[in-house]
Amino acid sequence: MPDKHTVALPAAQETLLIPLYARALETRKRRPLLRDPRSVAMVERIDYDFARLGTGRSMIGAVLRGMIVDAWVSGFLAANPSGTVVEIGAGLNTRHERLDNGRAHWVEYDLPEVIDLRKRFFADTERRTMLAASATGEEWVPAVKARPGPYLFVSEAVLIYASRTGAAEAVGHIRRHFPGAGLIMDTFTTTAVSMMDSHDTLRHMRARPAWGVDDPASELARWGLSVERTCTLPRATPEVWRALPLGMRLTTALIDRTPPGRRYHLHNTRVTPCPPR
Repeated sequence: MPDKHTVALPAAQETLLIPLYARALETRKRRPLLRDPRSVAMVERIDYDFARLGTGRSMIGAVLRGMIVDAWVSGFLAANPSGTVVEIGAGLNTRHERLDNGRAHWVEYDLPEVIDLRKRFFADTERRTMLAASATGEEWVPAVKARPGPYLFVSEAVLIYASRTGAAEAVGHIRRHFPGAGLIMDTFTTTAVSMMDSHDTLRHMRARPAWGVDDPASELARWGLSVERTCTLPRATPEVWRALPLGMRLTTALIDRTPPGRRYHLHNTRVTPCPPR
């Protein structure tokens, strides 16, 4: 058996193992909501105590979140088959493997230590580029501009771990360089952020979401984003809802009783141009 890869990641970057493990767990089920054999293979090759992350509600939540984002990315690719998908904080995401149509372009960036790990499992191609860059910096801009538009940026459980200022700066970079692009991102409410020490999975991690917002449409509008669609995990997009078995629909209906002040939201937004100086 090949040697396992040792993982030594900063606190926020360690959270990338949560969705990876969630997809692997789901794939191993008899009737999985999604099939992701690459995630199973990566979990088997990484030297990490995945069992400490548990098998609870957050694992299902990570799978549902990925399915919702996949549905939105698929919609973008259906309308723009040769466009470019930009994964902010790509981690060990396998969205390219799940959704690539043979024509689209992909730019996946993350911090150097994450990209070093990612390149043990994935390789650049003519249409796919991986690079080391910060979500709050601009080092990634030339690589994205080298790819054809339209552009869709995806921040799945990434900017929530930056500071509020850092997250707004990251959006500002996209706004300056790629006005009119799409941006998928997520937010927690302030109450939800304050309760993370009791979160069934994050309580085992060193990182916590750094900011919350109770009126995301207004907050994101101040950042220059026009929110086109917002959903919670229980109130998934129609595409995802139709894919859920009846038992899962009943489970998510119970989850939907979570008070509004403690919820997590996914947003499909449009980046508005910066005002002229």
